Amino acid sequence: MKVVVIGCTHAGTSAVKSILKESPEAEVTVFERNDNVSFLSCGIALYIGGVVKDAQSLFYSNPQELAELGAKVHMEHNVTDIDMDGKTVKVTNMLTDETFEESYDKLVLTTGSWPIVPPIPGIESQNILLCKNYNQAQEIIARKENAEKVVIVGGGYIGIELVEAFGEAGKDVTLIDGLDRILNKYLDPEFTDLLEEDLQNRGIKLQLNQTVQKFNADDQGKVTSVETSEGTYEADLVIMCVGFRPSTELVKDKLEMLPNGALVVNEFMQTSRPEVYAAGDNVAVHYNPNNSNAYIPLATNAVRMGTLVGKNIVENKVAYRGTQGTSGLYLFGYNIGSTGVTVNSAPHFGLDVDSVVVTDNYRPEFMPTTEEVLMKLVYEKGTNRIVGGQVVSKYDITQTANTLSLAVQNQMTVEDLAFVDFFFQPHFDRPWNYLNILAQAALDKINKK
Repeated sequence: MKVVVIGCTHAGTSAVKSILKESPEAEVTVFERNDNVSFLSCGIALYIGGVVKDAQSLFYSNPQELAELGAKVHMEHNVTDIDMDGKTVKVTNMLTDETFEESYDKLVLTTGSWPIVPPIPGIESQNILLCKNYNQAQEIIARKENAEKVVIVGGGYIGIELVEAFGEAGKDVTLIDGLDRILNKYLDPEFTDLLEEDLQNRGIKLQLNQTVQKFNADDQGKVTSVETSEGTYEADLVIMCVGFRPSTELVKDKLEMLPNGALVVNEFMQTSRPEVYAAGDNVAVHYNPNNSNAYIPLATNAVRMGTLVGKNIVENKVAYRGTQGTSGLYLFGYNIGSTGVTVNSAPHFGLDVDSVVVTDNYRPEFMPTTEEVLMKLVYEKGTNRIVGGQVVSKYDITQTANTLSLAVQNQMTVEDLAFVDFFFQPHFDRPWNYLNILAQAALDKINKK
């Protein structure tokens, strides 16, 4: 069996390893446009902030390892066309310009995503950077020391992590976002209000509900300021973090996609052509809260999907369980976790929901120390099915998001969570675990109606 893998970051690396483990007789050929594989882009902010000292540690594999496992790895090779009927790919060696064709029995598309670059006047100015891969991380590091006024455009996870990194480095940081709240996709106002107040108290300038209109530059072409719908903000370094789009231009009109270009796959990672598999940020995940497809680019999804490609490349054996979009964030001492829909996002996913918010200590007050936990449970009206949850605390309770994720995936109800068996030990929690308390508050609200 001849397998061609296009793209080798999280999903591609996982797919190659899984294919060779499950089917050691397979002939696996990898084509990757970059000169590296498996870069953990979620660590860029940690690298910029000095928490991670060596960028090489953000790689968890390399071409040599994949080759030793049995793959034929072609770095800096660009696949320019795919003949789906003839089962061949056209490839260009980016170093020599040589072009050749490679045949396959099974094709794996792990082409990932790319940052959205809005067509804003002046965006080609110097010192306006993206934040996705290793080379971009190196570029940010190289320009960080000489930058004093840093503007981050986009208040999602990557943008917020960069805000913290540059803030900790003593830079003058401005965050611009077109929405009225930071982390809008992951958290409801009770949580974002708390975090925004903390950011502002630390000197971070939040310019929300504003769209960037123009970038101004000096005579040398270096950015000097950012104009928005509400004002102008000085900058000598701008980082764009306004989201990602799936990199699927190669198979446009050849495979089923969502309107945004994300590939539609079945539970075994097969596209609309059964011999073509796809995984990672170029794929629409099965979103469990509303039992439908959604575009949620996360490394965790990519790794799981890539692994499942290997499990199913010969025959359908292990089904994808879907995702809740579970995520965690550390921000200036706050530990934040979320899963599933928020009250704000629920209508977008066609869900009619209610919610409850509770603040409680994570362990008994008789202990020498404790910390408050702010929690929110989101559940479907009528069924009381849990469809989302959010937690934040100075104490690390982020694993709670994983527990809530399992509740969503297994379609547990509020009552299930209210009385589920959690252990009690004063070092760790209360006689009623704080998640029990949260769900019991939801039951009280439901029963009063």
